[in-house]
Amino acid sequence: MNNSRFSDWPEEYASKLVEPSRAAELVRPGDTIVIPIGAITPALSQAVWERRAELSGIDILTCAPYHDPGWFEPGDPAFRMHVELFNTAVGRQSVISGRSDFVSMPFSRRFKREDERGGGEYPVDVAMVSVSPPDRFGFCSFGTSMWNKLSYCRRARTVLAEVFPGYPRTGGTNQIHVSEIDAFVDGGEVIPPRAGAREIQPFPKPIAGFINDLVNNGDTLQIGTGMTTLQLAVNGAFDGKVDLGVHSEVSTPGLNDLVYRGVITGSRKNVHPGRFVATALTAGTPDEMEFIHENPIYEVYEVHYTNDIAVIAAHDNMVAINNALSIDLTGQVAAESIGADMWSGPGGQLEYVIGANLSKGGRSITCLPATSRAETITRIVAEHPPGTVITVPRQFVDIVVTEYGIARLYGKSDRERARELINIAHPDHRESLRRAARRMGI
Repeated sequence: MNNSRFSDWPEEYASKLVEPSRAAELVRPGDTIVIPIGAITPALSQAVWERRAELSGIDILTCAPYHDPGWFEPGDPAFRMHVELFNTAVGRQSVISGRSDFVSMPFSRRFKREDERGGGEYPVDVAMVSVSPPDRFGFCSFGTSMWNKLSYCRRARTVLAEVFPGYPRTGGTNQIHVSEIDAFVDGGEVIPPRAGAREIQPFPKPIAGFINDLVNNGDTLQIGTGMTTLQLAVNGAFDGKVDLGVHSEVSTPGLNDLVYRGVITGSRKNVHPGRFVATALTAGTPDEMEFIHENPIYEVYEVHYTNDIAVIAAHDNMVAINNALSIDLTGQVAAESIGADMWSGPGGQLEYVIGANLSKGGRSITCLPATSRAETITRIVAEHPPGTVITVPRQFVDIVVTEYGIARLYGKSDRERARELINIAHPDHRESLRRAARRMGI
């Protein structure tokens, strides 16, 4: 056996390991640079920014932006910023003010395999990603977060990678070979904290109890990101259950502990049985990182697979649990904007809502606190403010949970939906919602 791809990679890797400034020299004026979600590239981003006097017409497409060397600030004509699918505090004001564009589409359909838009593959000149050092075969891991990094890398003319030794290795398709990367830079020993990390808000504990009532033994779970959903597992939403499975876009705090305790086994899954499947894993401590590393239960795949509606629907007893900023009396869910201001993005919420509704025995749950700002503002509203982006159309909304109870909306009339939702609104706001419903004729 003599395959140079596996035998010669150490020399190739050594020749490609360069200073960030050298890697940045591979960027050309007029390039489109993609920084996929979960790509931690502060050294590379800074080096490209420092070349701004030499560059012009650079388009940067980033999802859940992590680092801003200055290109989100006003006044620099060299960079045109585009935030794809999900925003964070890093790019929020730039998008709201119109300096950056927001790109919205389903995660699973960023690349239409059977009908590529524009007469060919999505145009990418440079992909910037973060990876582990190579293993003994020359493969680097994308760590806990894969998303669409591999697809972008294989479409790009040039691939630049920032290397973090702490990245774990998982099963699935979560790897790229040294030969597919043009330059590596050292990212340091410590994996930087999650982009846009927010202070955890007080959690309405009854929500976890209601979720527990709605989840059955053997269900397969998807849990979305958001201040409410992120706290479900650690507040007991799945305590007392057995043989739960996971097929999700992301994992959330507390799920690794449920794997360790034998609550999540995946033994009843009919797709990837016995496996915890996601495109991004959560590992908040070194112990969790070590637990995930080379643990065969964890499989990480690209987002076009994990979020494919057909794949989601193929899971029996699929339960999608997602967050909302607000919901109106007809059931329309707003989960990404406050009025016209883009706060986050759609993520994979709609795909999982539809997939769970199509699943045999499946269901979809939207959870949110009933109020915000010290109970002065109701999040169950008569109508959304003008410009609000609707993330989930009312036709697909199934079950809604607040700390005041469970509303079952699927298949019900607008009048019935309004009554169900008013019953789980904060008591102080119910009468005003009833008056609004009467004015609306529902």
